[in-house]
Amino acid sequence: MAKLTTEELLEQFAGLTLIELSEFVKAFEEKFEVTAAAPVAVAGAGGAGAAEEVEEKDSFDVILEAAGDKKIQVIKTVRELTSLGLGEAKAVVDGAPKAVLEGANKEAAEKAKAALEEAGATVTLK
Repeated sequence: MAKLTTEELLEQFAGLTLIELSEFVKAFEEKFEVTAAAPVAVAGAGGAGAAEEVEEKDSFDVILEAAGDKKIQVIKTVRELTSLGLGEAKAVVDGAPKAVLEGANKEAAEKAKAALEEAGATVTLK
C-alpha cells in the first residue's frame, strides 16, 4: 500500500459526506485512543484569555501621534499606506493622535511606522 500525501488525503476527505466523515473521526479516535474534541475543550476552558493574548501580539494599530514639521510628506506617506484620498489623509494627520492602520500584522505595522517616522512623524504601535 502506497503512502498517501497530505494533499491526497485531503482530496479523499473532501469526497466524504458529513456522516461518513463523522464516522471516520469516531473510528480514528478509537483506533489511536485520542479525542479530537480535547484541544477544543482545552482552548475553550482557558482559551478566552489565551486567544486575546495571541491576538494582541499579532494585531497592531499604527497611531500617528504628531505630524512634525514635514506635514505634507506625512500626508503623502499616509496616502501610500492606506487607500485614503488627499482630504481624508490630511484629516487623519490634522486629527493626530489618530490611527493610520488598525489590526495590521507586526511586519506591516513596523514598515508603516518606519515610513511615517522617515517622513518626520511621531508614531506608536499599540
